Amino acid sequence: MRRVTTSEETPATRRTVLCGAALAALGLTATACGGGGDSGSSSETGSAGESQGTTDKPVELGDAEAVPVGGAKLYAEQKLLVSQPKKGDFKGFSAVCTHQGSTLNEIDGEVAVCPLHGSRFQVDSGKVAEGPATKALPSVPVKVENGKLLAG
Repeated sequence: MRRVTTSEETPATRRTVLCGAALAALGLTATACGGGGDSGSSSETGSAGESQGTTDKPVELGDAEAVPVGGAKLYAEQKLLVSQPKKGDFKGFSAVCTHQGSTLNEIDGEVAVCPLHGSRFQVDSGKVAEGPATKALPSVPVKVENGKLLAG
């Protein structure tokens, strides 16, 4: 895979910020439900709108072409990681580390990296590639409409 880093291409809208915050809170809630460590079982979570009182409308991330085939892109403001393992096959994950809730900040080849303790996650599956995290990143639905990526 190619190395792709975060981009500050488009300014955030109010909806983008609220949905990003809701998705981040969802990830933190899942971490907290695990007992604060990584030894608990994974928990199922509802949609971001259910836990935060916001709408369930998808968040537009920008052009689908911004995510390279065989690569990934971090959307820092929305706290999302989107990969495209095969052309037209997009995978979305929370970019909130399941270890202690820090936001992933770098893509290094086939893994996304947490700056806090160095946990690494596979960009195509969200699975832990290297700890201390032991839980995979929660998936986030991603689709393409009119050439734009929509998450949530």
